Amino acid sequence: MANQHAVIVLGAGIVGVSIALQLQLRGRQTLLLDRQGPGEGTSFGNAGLIQREAVMPHPFPRALAQMLSYARNRSTEAYYRGTMLPRLAIPFMQYWYNSQEERHRAIARHYAALITHCLDDHLALAGLAGATNLFRAGGWLQVHAHAESLDHALQEAAYKAEHFGVTYDALDTAQVAQMEATLRPGLAGGIHWTQPLAVTDPHALTRAYLNYFTQLGGEFRTGNAEKVQKEQAGWRVQSAHGPIEAAELVIALGAWSPDITRALGFHPPLFVKRGYHMHYRQPATPLCHPVLDADQGYVLAPMQRGIRLTTGAEFADRDAPRSAIPLTRAEAQARRLLPSLGERLDPEAWLGSRPCTPDMLPIIGPAPGQKGLWYAFGHCHQGLTLGPTTGRLLAEMMGGETPFTDPEPYRAERFM
Repeated sequence: MANQHAVIVLGAGIVGVSIALQLQLRGRQTLLLDRQGPGEGTSFGNAGLIQREAVMPHPFPRALAQMLSYARNRSTEAYYRGTMLPRLAIPFMQYWYNSQEERHRAIARHYAALITHCLDDHLALAGLAGATNLFRAGGWLQVHAHAESLDHALQEAAYKAEHFGVTYDALDTAQVAQMEATLRPGLAGGIHWTQPLAVTDPHALTRAYLNYFTQLGGEFRTGNAEKVQKEQAGWRVQSAHGPIEAAELVIALGAWSPDITRALGFHPPLFVKRGYHMHYRQPATPLCHPVLDADQGYVLAPMQRGIRLTTGAEFADRDAPRSAIPLTRAEAQARRLLPSLGERLDPEAWLGSRPCTPDMLPIIGPAPGQKGLWYAFGHCHQGLTLGPTTGRLLAEMMGGETPFTDPEPYRAERFM
């Protein structure tokens, strides 16, 4: 079969774009296909943080009081649709099991093997793409209203520092006020995570990587991947514009990946955490750092468009109608924390679906028993953080290079 392209990548979020760029940098002629423009899906909505400190994935709550609090379904951090509970029972049980302290710490070692490279990998691609101006140094703040939750967070921060090289500053009430004078007074304190980079326009960053990919000779097409077929010498994708063929195929469609993989015999146990965001006008005294309200579970992040408020997680069907509840709850809490927060700037809230796995690790690597087929999805909250790192790992594997880290923990076989 004569192939115009060596590789087809399905999915033009930050993960798919980064994979395509890493492949093109290695001389692999790559076509990137998505039904939307680059970075217009789930990658469009996030807190805009390259989270070097996020070496321990977010665990399922195991303390009885916390579980009962979530069960009442009144929290800002998590909201669920009752109709979803039967479908979530099995993945939640697995998620809960994997969140036991020792298992969670073992998972964190595999997670950190990716996270520790995130800054270098982003800076390398952004430097090539001329996009470093979209990064803002200075880290971000995690603030606490209650001393008990702050003490617990500081213990976890010390563990991250000791085992994973994470750096941070512990802040008391006065130090939080000194760093962000617009926040309400009287907070118990907080943590300044000093290593992460803030992205002032995540969509622009994805587009910059895509633009550099096309400058190198890569091709981007808009259209649905309606059907994927194994051919004798490669893979054929039926799209709205006709068939496309290549020797190798990468599925990086985030929460939509199972729509393709199920027809190929792989049924990943993905579930989604939906999230919303809204932009607000900056107050006269601007917010200088992204701020996580750790007790309530939302983020206020200053960006080019204004202050972006990202909500807690909504557990609902991926394609269910939107709900006003997560943003209503988050905005009420945000206005208590930042009383000078301005008016809304968007006509409606943005909504996206984050693909999550029960063991909190992404699926990255070859499809079992399917020569030339590769997977890269399931990054949950860290798609933006891990896009370039995932792209590098997969490109190294596909090119027969020695991977920078052992890829075994991320392989699809663990769910078969």
